[in-house]
Amino acid sequence: MTAQPTPPGATMPLMRTPPGVDGYGWAYHGNSADLGPRGAAMRGLYAGPVIDPHHHLWDLSLRRHPWLSAEAVRDPAADSVAAIRRSYCVDDYLQDARGQNIVATVHIEANWSEVHVEDESRWLRTLKRRGGVARRHVARVPLHWPDAAQRLQAEAEDPDCVGIRDIVSWHPDAAKSFVAAPDMLDDPAWRRGLAALAPLGLVFDLMLFPWQLAQATRLAAAFPETLFVLNHCGSPVDRTAAGMQLWRDGLTAIGRADNVIVKISDPVAYDTEWTFDSLRQVIEHCLSCFGTRRAMFASDFPVTGLHATFAEIYDVFRGVASGLSAAEQRDLFFGTANRTYRLGLDANLQVNE
Repeated sequence: MTAQPTPPGATMPLMRTPPGVDGYGWAYHGNSADLGPRGAAMRGLYAGPVIDPHHHLWDLSLRRHPWLSAEAVRDPAADSVAAIRRSYCVDDYLQDARGQNIVATVHIEANWSEVHVEDESRWLRTLKRRGGVARRHVARVPLHWPDAAQRLQAEAEDPDCVGIRDIVSWHPDAAKSFVAAPDMLDDPAWRRGLAALAPLGLVFDLMLFPWQLAQATRLAAAFPETLFVLNHCGSPVDRTAAGMQLWRDGLTAIGRADNVIVKISDPVAYDTEWTFDSLRQVIEHCLSCFGTRRAMFASDFPVTGLHATFAEIYDVFRGVASGLSAAEQRDLFFGTANRTYRLGLDANLQVNE
């Protein structure tokens, strides 16, 4: 067990325990999941309702997720997703999120195969979405496809569909790229698809790498009526000094665009040897660029589970946010997601003690 810096609001050093030891990880004489709303509030931590605006569900028996297939793994030693290669459905999510005051969630498309891309939304509608899970969802439509406009229209007919994600992440290392071309955001066909979102009332979840942040800033300026939600803090994958400076500068620039919101999700993805302090630096830069009215905390489970438990990541969120005002904290955990994804929850909603 390794001692870590004490976050604001904690009364003793924050301890990180190996996954599975106590089921939680970070602990303040226990864990925020054990405290309940009153106990958390007494320690200066956010104790109100939480919307999780970014997570995934999947049923691997359907064989719709090539990226999760063991057959695609050439080197077992480099099998980075082995730990989440299992079906993950509503009950699994609720078990991971227990004690976190989750009142609603937004399901984000989970990269189904292109042959079946339109089936994910249909599958979601067959689930018993109890506990507020997948109250809204963000679907996938490849925007460069010739029939993208028709596909978007079909998705928008479902009132629970509030946005679209078409991953555009390009990396200088082709093996780490989601797209072949570095200029996808400038592609005329892709932009024609994007142009159809705003008239349909759909937001665009934007997942990219820092090398594309300058392009994304121009994109936001070119589509002022479209609301963009930048995923995963802008994905600071290059942890070298130069790489982190590229990310910081890019995030500062795109943060000036009023039609861009940042989703502070899965900050451990590119910081696998994380500490509270290392995550705090990334989160605080996001907040300095966007403010709390244009930022939201999210789990990205089960993917985040590769490097942290659900309670660990929300303990970090609560610790970093504890120095903010009550209204600012509520924006991060509830308000921004409620507004962005049209969840329609009472702004004064409280959780039971």
